[in-house]
Amino acid sequence: MSAWTSGVGAQLAGPGAVTILHGTTFALAASNGDMDGTRPHGFFFRDTRFISGWRLQVNGKDVEPLVGTAIEPYKAMFVGRVAASTLEAESHVLVERHRSLDGGLMERIVVHNYSNAEFCATIHLEVSADFADLFDVKAGIRRAGNGSLSHHRDGALEFSGGVDGHQLSVQICDAQASPAPGRLEYSIVLPPQGHWSTEVAIKPSINGQSPEHDPRMGDAAGATDSPSARQQEWKEQVPSVQVSDHAVGRALLTGRRDLGSLRIFDPAHDGRVVVAAGAPWFMALFGRDSLIASFLSLSVDPTLALGTIQALAELQGTRTNPDTEEEPGKILHEVRLGSAPSKELGRSGAYFGSVDSTPLFVTMIGELTRWGLGGATLTRLLPSVDAALGWIERTCAKNRHGFLTYQRSTPTGLANQGWKDSWDGITFADGRIAQAPLALCEVQGYVYTAYLARALIAQQAGDRETTQRYAAKARRLKAEFNQRFWLSDRGYFALAIDGKGRQVDSCASNMGHSLWSGIVDHDKAPMVAAALLSPAMFTGWGVRTLSNRMKAYNPASYHNGSVWPHENALIAGGLMRYGFISESQRLASALMQTADFLDGRLPELFCGLDRSSHPLPVPYPTSCSPQAWAAAAPMHLLRVMLRLDPVLTQGRLYLDPVLPAEWGEVHLRNITVGENRIDLTARGTEFRVEGAAEGLEVRRGRRGPLADMLDVMSDRK
Repeated sequence: MSAWTSGVGAQLAGPGAVTILHGTTFALAASNGDMDGTRPHGFFFRDTRFISGWRLQVNGKDVEPLVGTAIEPYKAMFVGRVAASTLEAESHVLVERHRSLDGGLMERIVVHNYSNAEFCATIHLEVSADFADLFDVKAGIRRAGNGSLSHHRDGALEFSGGVDGHQLSVQICDAQASPAPGRLEYSIVLPPQGHWSTEVAIKPSINGQSPEHDPRMGDAAGATDSPSARQQEWKEQVPSVQVSDHAVGRALLTGRRDLGSLRIFDPAHDGRVVVAAGAPWFMALFGRDSLIASFLSLSVDPTLALGTIQALAELQGTRTNPDTEEEPGKILHEVRLGSAPSKELGRSGAYFGSVDSTPLFVTMIGELTRWGLGGATLTRLLPSVDAALGWIERTCAKNRHGFLTYQRSTPTGLANQGWKDSWDGITFADGRIAQAPLALCEVQGYVYTAYLARALIAQQAGDRETTQRYAAKARRLKAEFNQRFWLSDRGYFALAIDGKGRQVDSCASNMGHSLWSGIVDHDKAPMVAAALLSPAMFTGWGVRTLSNRMKAYNPASYHNGSVWPHENALIAGGLMRYGFISESQRLASALMQTADFLDGRLPELFCGLDRSSHPLPVPYPTSCSPQAWAAAAPMHLLRVMLRLDPVLTQGRLYLDPVLPAEWGEVHLRNITVGENRIDLTARGTEFRVEGAAEGLEVRRGRRGPLADMLDVMSDRK
């Protein structure tokens, strides 16, 4: 995630803040349901805040919060009470606010009088709109308001304004209300034990287009496209899961639900769904984030990966533009739908400042071939694959060792363009910040798998020349990587190599990605595994981004000592790949326990404090939740423990489970494997598969890594 779309500098939403989301809309509010424009609260549509202030008062007093929670990804409930009068020991009046997203925002307000006396009240709902850009809201930048109150009549308020040539408006409607400047007013009289209710609708519009008619990654109108219908369809489509261990089962179910809420539907392509990065700030298509989330969720729904790949292919770079860092063949970092193109995005909706999105794009297409991608769909994607490889090869040719490097082309672009993209995310052991051009440790592994993916695709097509060419590139890169990045006196890989050829010598989590990609030589893997699980790196809850022995270490920082669940899921897969079963199990169990302490949901990241001194995982204050790659992490951890590897090019499904004993029995129904829908029951090392069609052979064993599937590779395990 980018510096302007990361947790760095994000303004605190306050304790108990509640987020709901659907398509290109989301709402973020305080625990009593109010929205405070001085915080990153509000109702947003297409990366623009339409409602900045939303304050409910009863007889001139705010509602005291009792509980506020999202009961579905798109629906929240807030319960509070009205302050007691001076003659009362405690309040007898409760206020409920039922909020949902569906083509706008609906809020039902219910006031209950639980006393034996009549209750009279004047209710004010104060409303303001600033039409602020998402980036400004997130950073806490207060600009002159773009919204003006157009009128207040017929039970409605309307704010409108112009932003960079776009006409924005929002209506706040309630037939029971008496509108006044900046607020809706109600006068109520409740009998003893009586109640009153009303419904308020928020209807945003950009150039006359509302959310249900949003032509850009939005929602098509129709009952079957309602949030509840889509969520129900998702539940029926993806695997159901039952686990003996309650904590593991809850983490899997919560992650599955959250992942479903982060889908964005493209009405221009019927059936195409992509994965947004996360809520509340990343409800957009990203390169790296969406690709990794798609990979982690392959065992849940492979179509998410295909939709993401297809959308990224259509937005692939075609020209050179230093302002947006676009280059021919390059895959974007993020695309935004805001009404005002951000200056950080080069005044464009798309920004390409990512070094790893492009190799991950090719890698994912290779991975999808194992899950059944082929035929005309693969043929249509091949030009994008080769264009992406063209960008990789041209960029690698500029480095004398053939490494993929980055250096921003605009002062407003990202200084760091790998997954640790905060300004101080890449440091030497002594704390000095590394300067670009930089070749990152994990990125070379992604290039390695991209080369293998292209070789595999060519092998399946009978193109031996292309197969040999990319297999040879992969071998050369692997040899060069293990020679240049290895710190023999420390027993781990350098975080990066800078433009002067110096090894950026921090002990960091990035080398765990190298295990995942398979670029690590087998003689070095035990030392890498030991470093990752050492007390300096492993907190008891997960692997830190940076060793606590490094000068830049800060357990409450974004990238210099925190723990990221998605990265730990990749590391667990890398450990398992090289045969470190108990280490992988230890990491997977730690993450499931973390989720259990956090109400079953893994956050974007949490603080890297030791479990021995902190018996609860400590949240990072501006962590996104739900967040796509964190939501997908539990299911991928289960896949790693099951050692489930489809190779549908050979008509086979490989299984060799090593489930932790404490997890007990795992039962999965409705797993998509090509054209098959299978059920799987497993405990420990035993398993049973039901529903496999005649054309699918289920085998005990492993043949997962791409290198193992290439006839021309000589480094099979």
